[in-house]
Amino acid sequence: MLFLGFAAGLPLLLVFSTLSAWLREMEVSRSAIGFFGWVGITYSVKVFWAPIVDRLRLPLLTRALGQRRSWMLAGQLGIIVGLLAMVACDPETQLVALALCAVLVAFSSATQDIAIDAFRIESAVTEYQGAMSASYITGYRIAMLVAGAGALYIAEFSSWMWAYVSMAALMGVGVITVLLIREPRHEINAQTDDIESHLIEQVLHHQPQTRSQRLAAWFASAVVAPFVEFFQRNGRFAILVLLFIGLYRLSDITMGIMANPFYLDLGFSKTEIADIGKVFGFFMTIAGTFIGGLLVVRYGVFRPLIAGAVLVAVTNVLFAQLALAGPDLTWLAIVISADNLSGGFANAAFIAYLSGMTNRAYTATQYALFSSLMTLPGKFLSGFSGIIVDAYDYHSFFLYAAFMGIPAIILAVVVARHNGRHLQGMEAEESNAVKS
Repeated sequence: MLFLGFAAGLPLLLVFSTLSAWLREMEVSRSAIGFFGWVGITYSVKVFWAPIVDRLRLPLLTRALGQRRSWMLAGQLGIIVGLLAMVACDPETQLVALALCAVLVAFSSATQDIAIDAFRIESAVTEYQGAMSASYITGYRIAMLVAGAGALYIAEFSSWMWAYVSMAALMGVGVITVLLIREPRHEINAQTDDIESHLIEQVLHHQPQTRSQRLAAWFASAVVAPFVEFFQRNGRFAILVLLFIGLYRLSDITMGIMANPFYLDLGFSKTEIADIGKVFGFFMTIAGTFIGGLLVVRYGVFRPLIAGAVLVAVTNVLFAQLALAGPDLTWLAIVISADNLSGGFANAAFIAYLSGMTNRAYTATQYALFSSLMTLPGKFLSGFSGIIVDAYDYHSFFLYAAFMGIPAIILAVVVARHNGRHLQGMEAEESNAVKS
């Protein structure tokens, strides 16, 4: 999971903040850089092809590697091709072509993420999911350090071309891992099997199966059943759960695309950004992840979830203060410490929450639904970030981003209270059953 987390985390910044630094250095406008944030929407709509990754077999690859490993490898190869294609584009004259290559990287990366999430959840029992998530996040953050600070160092002392070629080569870590690991078992419980059987019966009507009926039956079991099962399990509260998932990281993601342009416009060098923003920030993120994981074990998932939502919103206020302070390295270290510590803390609690909401029969599809909703609103709003900065200033933008975190705090409290009432109800039913 450490190495798979590395493979999953490496492409993200290369089409996000690292790419924005490259574009800003090439004097691409901040408004155009903001719209590049929409490349990240690819990660947020992966739920649309997650059922294919969940059930469709790839020719030759699936027979040799299994369902999860074959799709992981296909995604990794797409990332490598996309990164090398980005190198061949000139940002000053081929901005559209560069954006299309970035979309290829993001699409392949999202596909890899679907398969890795399914692999992670299927490879260990629920009691070990915390450890699996911690290993995954650690690998992911190491990759973000490499794709953030590492790419900036290479670009500073060599060129952006060699930075991206180096990152493409490092995807070999994921390829080698996929070839060495074992395919997990894919299990369907009786209740889930009943849901699928009922849906297929409604499609086929006990008639001879034509090709179109077989396709419709596959669609019912692979696409419809995961959503039916989720809504049956959670009832009317399912809508509020999905809304909470969509808003939890809104504040964090909205400001992310403007971070590196913000540092550069304040007057910090790429080396200073790499040293403090990436290297120092990496250790703060790992510390936040570790603390978040410990508190989830100690207090359950909901208290850390609420605390994480509050901390992420508050740290954007510190960015607003940095905009007023100017290129002060001490202030930069304080802001980076708070931002990465709170981000790692919130992410650890949130991944634990999402993993617990997933049915193992539909790990790829349901987790893709959750993780897509987790990033979609923030990615969409981040596309307008450059317009807000150009129209006002960085100080106003970060205050706006902090304000966007308030709904997540409120919904975290509501979800926690609902879970408490649900547990009390279950305990009461068990107590009555024992008495009777």
